[in-house]
Amino acid sequence: MKKESLEINLIGYSGHAYTVIDVAKKSGFNPIGYFDLIENLENPFQLTYLGNECEFDFSRSNSFVFPAIGDNRLRMKIHKFILANNLKECQLIHPSAIIGCQVKIESSTLITAGVIINPLGKIGFGCILNTGCIIDHEAIIENYVHIGPGSTLAGNVTIGEGTFVGANSTIIQGVKIGKNCIIGAGSVVLKNVEDNTIVVGNPAKILRNND
Repeated sequence: MKKESLEINLIGYSGHAYTVIDVAKKSGFNPIGYFDLIENLENPFQLTYLGNECEFDFSRSNSFVFPAIGDNRLRMKIHKFILANNLKECQLIHPSAIIGCQVKIESSTLITAGVIINPLGKIGFGCILNTGCIIDHEAIIENYVHIGPGSTLAGNVTIGEGTFVGANSTIIQGVKIGKNCIIGAGSVVLKNVEDNTIVVGNPAKILRNND
């Protein structure tokens, strides 16, 4: 692959995007610009502001496009825009991550420093696996999930689409977490969690619905 083909533009440019840029640089990409509703007055990485992605002529660019948005629902919306416009996607995987045998990772997913994914894991589109999280064997992480720093998913765990797992959480073997759930930071999840549910604590208990 030619060097110029590794240029990448981000959609979104704030705190989470800074992590995306760091991983991109360390995995061989060259971040050159960003899309957002307004220009960011802080520009620590000296990227070019490209305006609103909905108004940009992508026929002028051969760069990859990556959704640099921390919010799961907004990231899903941006990823669907990328798909609808047939834009060039990629994965961003920090070189310190350890990826086991026969792990499948879909595009527009970010895997940050120190992440471990053990064999036969499946990671969906547009996910974030944050610093130092551990995904054990045969775990399934569906699309647009965010796994917080230091979290541990034991073997055969399933995380439903759009769910957020807070920092330093533990989900034990075989547990299934539904769609659009929130697992509070530091929670220990011992049993299945229904769709659209917020759970917190050790052991995790239902706090309320995630409307």
